[in-house]
Amino acid sequence: MLRALSPPSGCLSRTTVRPTLLCRRFCTTMGDSSAQHSSSESASERKKVKAGNNGKKEVRILMLHGYTQSGALFRAKTRALEKLLAKALAPVNMVPALVYPTGPSRLSPRDIPGYEPPEDVSVDDVDEKTDSWAWFRKDEASNTYRLLDQGMNRLAEVMAECNTASATAAADDGGSKKGVIDGVIGFSQGGSMAAMLASAMEETRSAPESEQGWVTAVRKANGDVPLKFAVIYSGFYAVPDNLAWLYEPKIRTPTLHFIGSLDTVVDEARSQGLVDRCQDPVVIVHPGGHYVPVSKEWAMPLAGFIRKCVEGHS
Repeated sequence: MLRALSPPSGCLSRTTVRPTLLCRRFCTTMGDSSAQHSSSESASERKKVKAGNNGKKEVRILMLHGYTQSGALFRAKTRALEKLLAKALAPVNMVPALVYPTGPSRLSPRDIPGYEPPEDVSVDDVDEKTDSWAWFRKDEASNTYRLLDQGMNRLAEVMAECNTASATAAADDGGSKKGVIDGVIGFSQGGSMAAMLASAMEETRSAPESEQGWVTAVRKANGDVPLKFAVIYSGFYAVPDNLAWLYEPKIRTPTLHFIGSLDTVVDEARSQGLVDRCQDPVVIVHPGGHYVPVSKEWAMPLAGFIRKCVEGHS
């Protein structure tokens, strides 16, 4: 189903927005000039961070990187999108607070597609430390996802810390309402994670006993509040049989899917498989490959979708 949302009128206002800093552990946040996915900033320092958005509604969004990337790298690749999104939402009194966690599974050089060691060095002798990470690992022999629970538990930790920091800032400003993560945006493997996370957090979805641990963790971390939306770039659905419950029944959380017509890493058929497992999905096809399109042409539909989803829960 191919539908594009029209961006809200006046979305190119030049209103300046000061982005909120949230959740410095395990992640890079919008406005973090250090570009590090791990921070030594103390808990007491994090608690001093305040919203300072002059009455604007924060829209808290997890940004999930793809396989071999990191939170810092994903932010570097999407900074233009960050700025356009902030400008587009400013006229409707919304300010995006983007949080860029890094997956817990560090990859070795041999795990990176296309890697070739120098001619005089064996792949076994290559330094194992890279800045490449994953949310889970696929076991081809058993057709299962290894370490998925670790990836989801990392997201639970990030959500819990972000929401605690937000609640502390609100209390310091005289408020009392606890903040929650509103939505998730993911690319490639991160897009698959985004869809699974949104599905698992739906109140009416029952998880099998084998998955109860991480499902309970992510729900509790967000105060048992489901996500309002999920945006998926070059995503795909999880094929292991033990994860079929995430798509049966279809994902009810509103989803926006960006698919590259020239994507040779995750082809259109694989992305369509995820689209088909979502209820009333919005799909936008761009004439590019395996990347997040960040120009104005593609940022405006994203802003319109987020606005519609957030206003629908007001």
